[in-house]
Amino acid sequence: MARFWKLLVLICFLIIVDQLTKGWTQSYFKFQGETMPIIDGFFSFTYVHNKGAAWGFMNDAPDLQRQIMFLFIPTVFSLWVGWMLISTTKGPFHLSLAYALILAGAVGNLIDRFSLGYVVDFILFYYKEHDFPAFNVADSCITIAAFLLGWDIIWQYRQKKAAKAPPEASP
Repeated sequence: MARFWKLLVLICFLIIVDQLTKGWTQSYFKFQGETMPIIDGFFSFTYVHNKGAAWGFMNDAPDLQRQIMFLFIPTVFSLWVGWMLISTTKGPFHLSLAYALILAGAVGNLIDRFSLGYVVDFILFYYKEHDFPAFNVADSCITIAAFLLGWDIIWQYRQKKAAKAPPEASP
């Protein structure tokens, strides 16, 4: 159970960092779309209200659909991820860490959705006219977790494949 408490501290820390950085963004920038170049031509802080999901998915959907999709479902999902975190604390660390990161990211964005009606995004990478959608600390947590879960799938697949392979003959 010590792992659970350490991960709970990590979750709280990441939620606080997420909310502080979003709060800084809201206080520094006055208008949506304002930008502050950090590395000219590559990276900036840009204030974005995201009512939808990644890449603006459902940004213009009716309010009821967005509330179901971005408030109700993520709340239920977060409870399930919390349960998965508890159930994996005695398993591989990377799985527990992945669930902790997902939970931190989901809660960070849910705080925005419940309090503001949208998620504050501000990290923007771009090159000339090409840009990656703006994101935030919570989104970064979820992305890292997705890589950890993908790595776990590959790792488990290789273990199962190795277990099924016939033993090599000795010369």
